[in-house]
Amino acid sequence: MIDLASVVRPGDGIVIGQGCAEPQTLTEALVAQRQALAGCRVFLGVNYSGTVQPAHADQLSLSSYCGIGHNRALSDAGVLEILRVPYSGLGAMIRAGEIRADVVFVQVSPPNSRGEYSLGLAADYLVPALEVCRTVVAEVNDQVPWTRTERILRRKDFSMLVESSRSPAAAPSRPAGEIGAAIARHAAAFIPDGATLEFGIGALPDSVCSVLTNHKNLRIHSGTVGDGIIGLMQNGNASSVDCAMLIGTAKLFEFARDNPAIRLRSCEYTHDPAVLGALERFVAVNSAVEIDLAGDVNSESAKGSYLGALGGAPDFIHAANRSPGGASLILIPAARIVARLSGPVSTPSSEAGVVITEHGAADLRGCAPPERAKRLLRVAAPGLRDTLEKRP
Repeated sequence: MIDLASVVRPGDGIVIGQGCAEPQTLTEALVAQRQALAGCRVFLGVNYSGTVQPAHADQLSLSSYCGIGHNRALSDAGVLEILRVPYSGLGAMIRAGEIRADVVFVQVSPPNSRGEYSLGLAADYLVPALEVCRTVVAEVNDQVPWTRTERILRRKDFSMLVESSRSPAAAPSRPAGEIGAAIARHAAAFIPDGATLEFGIGALPDSVCSVLTNHKNLRIHSGTVGDGIIGLMQNGNASSVDCAMLIGTAKLFEFARDNPAIRLRSCEYTHDPAVLGALERFVAVNSAVEIDLAGDVNSESAKGSYLGALGGAPDFIHAANRSPGGASLILIPAARIVARLSGPVSTPSSEAGVVITEHGAADLRGCAPPERAKRLLRVAAPGLRDTLEKRP
């Protein structure tokens, strides 16, 4: 039996591996034993498993930087504190204790022949958390590949180790469809040979990979990567990946197994302004909830429900807009161009780049507000253009 009370103290701050890297057996034990761990503050990150439910907030204080996955339900229930901070700030917040990391729950691969455990599917903010924590609790999942992660662990690093064999938590499967394919084709024209690419979370950014089969000398520097990168690398379009975490299927995880071309790095590297500022032809590929005619972007909430994130987009968009030969691409279905945002401004119009819908591209760079509105109207949903144009 897993006895978390032997290593976790009531009131501790617990940082849990996120997304596909969530140690699900440990998370299940945490919510089951929460009465003995009252007052613990839990930082979740992306939550695909849904193990943590609103009812568990009776003993646990919950926080995240996003509403992605099952975090949306936690936010809607009023039990999840959302930290609206750029991703580049998370490492510093962990080191300063603003996000407490007394205990870190990690999912790791089985050890290699040298006795080294890999973080497997995410390095991310786990790296700074591992450097400041008191206790590391590890779930060794034999379905997690040994990957080239920035931090390598050994048995002596763990206060507790449990073994499991289970599929990693998975993102919902939402194919981009015909609209996504059209958006991707328009996006390809803004990606030069020799570009370094960033991909936001979701089907639209990942779908761009499928239209880059004639591109050469690409590199990937991103917070996340999905299955789309497999074809790029197998076909020789892209040579290397530096990312914070993998969000995909077993096919991606197996491709990353002991693959020297795929390096999982701390978010303090992947989102570092100095690192990003040195990249030429840096193209940031992100999606959004909605964009208004001024070029302001909401990537966080819809109909009063928090479902996205401020996340790394501000870091990558800012760098792409200043990179020689680079560009910031916002991919969005045409119906989501609105007269006014219904949610917060995640990316201000001062950082406007190229907005791409299934109807084409609106390059907003260097445009005055009236011209921006005209260009956005041309790629908005045809049935909404007259209404949008008439809105004050």
